[in-house]
Amino acid sequence: MVTEIFLVGFGHLQHIKNVIFVLFLIAYLATVTGNMLIITLISASPRLHSPMYFFLSHLSACEILNTTTIIPNMLYILWLNGGLMSFYGCIIQYYLGSVTGNIEFFLLTVMAYDRHLAICNPLRYSSIMNKNTQNHLVAWAWVAGFTMMFVLIITICHLQFCGSNTIDHFYCDLDPLLQLSSSDTSLMDMELIFITIFFGIVPFVLVTVSYISIFSTILRISSRSGRQKTFSTCSSHLMSVFMYCVSICVTYLVPSQQLKRVSKFTSLLYTVVTPLLNPFIYSLRNQEMIDCFKYHFKLINKG
Repeated sequence: MVTEIFLVGFGHLQHIKNVIFVLFLIAYLATVTGNMLIITLISASPRLHSPMYFFLSHLSACEILNTTTIIPNMLYILWLNGGLMSFYGCIIQYYLGSVTGNIEFFLLTVMAYDRHLAICNPLRYSSIMNKNTQNHLVAWAWVAGFTMMFVLIITICHLQFCGSNTIDHFYCDLDPLLQLSSSDTSLMDMELIFITIFFGIVPFVLVTVSYISIFSTILRISSRSGRQKTFSTCSSHLMSVFMYCVSICVTYLVPSQQLKRVSKFTSLLYTVVTPLLNPFIYSLRNQEMIDCFKYHFKLINKG
């Protein structure tokens, strides 16, 4: 029976191990710092106490949890040219990584709905997207993410794992983990289909419908400056959705065998690159956040 999992990591890149280690460490520190700065800024600025920024603070918390689940252990594996994890430690890492990924997509869907209300139905926005509504939407995102994936984890724990314990990856993902199992995975396949529909297809359809309605409304605005100003309120979110969907599609949905052979590198898109870029997208492209940052920075300097 398998009690430990050996993660190969980036074994064929050991000649540049030090460079990769430093780059990933900088990316991790920048991701955590950037997202913590966003959370702190939103909490400390009454000007940012609106539903859009409330959802953004939870998205940042989700990014911190996701990267902390994967990158520190990845650095350990990279430094030691591969590393051992306990079997249940591997299961927990996959659980937390998938939970945060699903919650993130749920939050992006909620943010798309928020922008849809603000742009397409502004007169009713305050009455619909009140504090009670935003708290319920965020709570459902977190509860659904943790609960649905827990059912899948129970199924994995009932599978038999014996023989090889080596995974050619830098973290515990589902496909390489299931390749070690000698059990029938048909039940898990059905659960995965349901989870994919619930956490993937349904949110994607809702985001698409929301933006079709948003673009239709923007095109009906007569002035060019009005169209640009309205679009700027959702452009950061749209970029974030695009990056998330592209990274997931490249990693999991493209059947090319060549891409499968470099799956470790495509996985870096959503484990390292997307969480790193999100804080810059939401802060540097948002004038309100820039103004609040300058205000608090001046207060700190005066103090």
